[in-house]
Amino acid sequence: MKSRINSLSVVLPTLNEKYNLEILIPSIIEKLVSQEIEKYEILIVDDGSEDGTQQFIEQYNLIDKNVKLLLRNDQKSLPKSIFHGIENSISEYVMWLDADGSMDANSVKKLIIEVNKDPESVFVGSRFVEGGGYKGQNEEGRMNIFSYIKKISNSEDSILAILLSKYFNKFIGSLLNIGIKDLTSGFIIGKREYFLNKEVFINATYGEYFIYLMKDLNLKNINTVEIPYFCKPRISGYSKTSTNYLSLLKLSVPYIKAALTK
Repeated sequence: MKSRINSLSVVLPTLNEKYNLEILIPSIIEKLVSQEIEKYEILIVDDGSEDGTQQFIEQYNLIDKNVKLLLRNDQKSLPKSIFHGIENSISEYVMWLDADGSMDANSVKKLIIEVNKDPESVFVGSRFVEGGGYKGQNEEGRMNIFSYIKKISNSEDSILAILLSKYFNKFIGSLLNIGIKDLTSGFIIGKREYFLNKEVFINATYGEYFIYLMKDLNLKNINTVEIPYFCKPRISGYSKTSTNYLSLLKLSVPYIKAALTK
């Protein structure tokens, strides 16, 4: 079936993710081609990496002009990096996701298939709807908690952050009541015009921007659908999420504020 969207910009915000990009970029391109996206670009929005990310993308661009590097010289910021990518994108549709490999190319394909079916809606990759899952879990079923922790420990992810994410999302969801279960997803596809509210991004400190975004889409009556995906352990490098109770408690404050802000 021919793709119903003609152009797509994929935004990857990065900070020292070179080794993950070496795997992720070719695999995403393969899925874009398989879905017959006529025009696409992959925008690497780099926030000052020191692992050779910039040099790698510059070299990649020599063989594939669809892979582009956008440099930020401002204070490091995940939401501002994402918006910088959106602002500089040239496609009718935009997708963004983490660059650590936790959101893999097969999951990218799933979201593209869904937006092809319903181009007017927004689709969110969700760990918390039926069929979705967590980093390190067994995709075929539940994993013994000790096996689960052991598997996560072998990756560079924060065990604490992963175990708490589901319950924190439930709590935030109870404050909002807009029908979205994964309010910290950061994995989404939709029309570029839906994501141009700068206030959603520039006033956020980290992942709470996604709560503001979901509220904004809900306010505009834009249909938003969660699509299950299986969140993998990061391929390489270190998680930028806090790894202790005190830091996570501090980090949670902007999320709660975002949920309560009218």
